[in-house]
Amino acid sequence: MIKFKFQRLKIIEQIAIVFFFAVVIPMSISGFVINNISQQAVRHQLRETATLVATMVSDEMDFLIRTNKTTLNQIADALDFLPTKAQKEAFIKEFTKKYPHCEKIDIVKNQNELDKIMQDSIVKERPVMTTKLKNGSFLAVTYNTKDIDMDLFKSLENDKRQIYIMQDNKHLVAHHNYTPEVFKETINMLPKDIDQIKQNNPIIFGDEKNQPIAYLKFKDPKYSIIVTTTEKMAKNTIIENRIKIILSVLIAILSTMLVIGFYIFYLYINIRQLFKAILALSKGNYEHQIRLFKTSFTPYEIVFLTNEFNEMAFEIHKSYTELAYKNKELKELNEFRSNLIDTVSHELRTPLTSIQGYTSRLMRQDIVIDEETKQKSLRIIKEQSERLKRLIDDLLTIPDIEGMRLRTVNTEVNLSQVFEQAELLLRKHDGHEIIVNISPDFPMVIADKGRLEQVVVNLYENAVKYSYPETQIIVNADFKGNKAFIIIKNKCDKIDKNKLKTLFDKFVRLDDEMTRTTRGTGLGLFIVKGLIEAMDGTIELDSNDEFGFIAKITLNTINNNE
Repeated sequence: MIKFKFQRLKIIEQIAIVFFFAVVIPMSISGFVINNISQQAVRHQLRETATLVATMVSDEMDFLIRTNKTTLNQIADALDFLPTKAQKEAFIKEFTKKYPHCEKIDIVKNQNELDKIMQDSIVKERPVMTTKLKNGSFLAVTYNTKDIDMDLFKSLENDKRQIYIMQDNKHLVAHHNYTPEVFKETINMLPKDIDQIKQNNPIIFGDEKNQPIAYLKFKDPKYSIIVTTTEKMAKNTIIENRIKIILSVLIAILSTMLVIGFYIFYLYINIRQLFKAILALSKGNYEHQIRLFKTSFTPYEIVFLTNEFNEMAFEIHKSYTELAYKNKELKELNEFRSNLIDTVSHELRTPLTSIQGYTSRLMRQDIVIDEETKQKSLRIIKEQSERLKRLIDDLLTIPDIEGMRLRTVNTEVNLSQVFEQAELLLRKHDGHEIIVNISPDFPMVIADKGRLEQVVVNLYENAVKYSYPETQIIVNADFKGNKAFIIIKNKCDKIDKNKLKTLFDKFVRLDDEMTRTTRGTGLGLFIVKGLIEAMDGTIELDSNDEFGFIAKITLNTINNNE
């Protein structure tokens, strides 16, 4: 059995479906209904206009007949007053030239001759009007059909209908847009009971839906008017209206699509921005901010949602940054704990073991210890105790440096005395000579004497541990203006720049744990930097091919207080 799996549509797809069912289909149905109504209206209009045209032509025909009858009576009256035949013929000849529509004027003596003229007019499709003169003869006026057509249908020159004027429903006496085929077809469509149709009242017959024909009959004189609406004309009129309706519907749909398209375009762009921001947030990019394409089409809800989302993302990023900082602190604390344990295990165990060993030796009662051995043991115990004290002092100094709580008592200090005392406090020289270059007139520096001695001792010890054997440790002191510059350098392997940058960090040594060859906690340079900065000084490290380790210290001189 095949299971149907529902797939959710995208917003643009859903809007397209809604637009199709809510706009396209209703407008198409409306267009279809309007088209049908329009067709019915057009057909009704064609019937009404056919009737109206028939009435108009009948009015024109009536006016023409009455005018010609009046003229005919005037001719008859004039002929009755003319005594001779020659005068009558001359008058008729002259009047024929001036009489509009007149083709010829005949005076016939009897009815037979008149009938012959009438028969001849039927054959030639010429209308004839007659009147009886006082002497018993007849006056017959034959009219030009073309001239009559021009007068009758002058106002209908642009009308496409075919109009026929017939005498006794048999003889065509006038026409408009005449074609033999359509005329024959129209005559065949005349009702069989055409003679019983009410006179002077137009009727519609034939195919009323697509080809309405108007018929108007008169008794005096006996003639009828037929107005034919051709099927082609009806179809063209209906098709023309249909095209207008279809174009109107299409323009309405396209206009709606254009407006909705603009709205969807701006809405979709902004919704896509929301999607991108949510995806970025889900992947850990908390700095991503939504940047809307704001226009008059942008809904208030989208703007509000964007502002709330950006604020939420900012708060998350802020919390994430704080959390990362806390994690870093915890990591550093964990590293500090590990390094502290390592330092304690390496640096405290050795002096404690020596103190414990030599103390136990001195306390033994089963052997005799000479005075020299006692003094040696006591000296070693003293040195190891001092080593433990320095290590503990270093460890206790770390929190003060990190918490910016280290306090120094800065006074005027003689730098030469500091160098001498530091050399005395140095435990071992290991064959290294310390060369101090300082002028006798060197100004007093502003520093904490005890802390400055601690700094110099640490730098001396560092230089002794890492210098090449039997090399000198050079100390240069100089001053310029309100600053004193101290440089302590020793010869050793050149230190890499990346390594040099880390030497001020806690528990960092030139030799790592795997290759450690010297003793030390890795706290010396960290403490030195903290002490120097507490005395408003600076310290920098450098290394070159000649001197592998160079410490540059800057302190304020006594002139700085003045």
